[in-house]
Amino acid sequence: MRRRIVNVLTLAAVLAVLAGWAIFLRPPTLGGPTTYVVVRGSSMLPLYRGGDLVLVHQAPTYRAGEVVAYRVPTGEFGAGHIVIHRIIGGEGTDGFVVRGDNNPTPDPWRPRQGDMVGSAWLHFAGLGRTVVFLHQPVIMAGLAAAITVALILAPSRKRGPSGVRLAA
Repeated sequence: MRRRIVNVLTLAAVLAVLAGWAIFLRPPTLGGPTTYVVVRGSSMLPLYRGGDLVLVHQAPTYRAGEVVAYRVPTGEFGAGHIVIHRIIGGEGTDGFVVRGDNNPTPDPWRPRQGDMVGSAWLHFAGLGRTVVFLHQPVIMAGLAAAITVALILAPSRKRGPSGVRLAA
């Protein structure tokens, strides 16, 4: 009986974590609100350093003072790349004026509302390096292989009709 309660509580905890991820941390490619941005360079010092991971959430509007991630507008040099900087002026229709906290001048781009990826929500110092490392194809293949081998070699827990474990 005690084991059954532990199993139910474990399942409930796993489902709660998965539900939390699905609601708050799911990326846009899966219909969620959160984009994972790895900071590169020193333009946002001292707030963010190269290798930090910043989670950004989509928002209906953005305003001066917010740290946002945006895609370099189509037709511009670097189009499509994600930049994380602070809004210092402008608005969504004609374009925002953005600048890195550690930069002396604003960015050359004027992203509009549709170019915005999201507003900074959570920050994990240094974790971006790990994310970049794990996204390497050889690492992903190695992890998939290790999981596959573990599942194949895991002992089965077959049970007979009376619920007694059978010998493998």
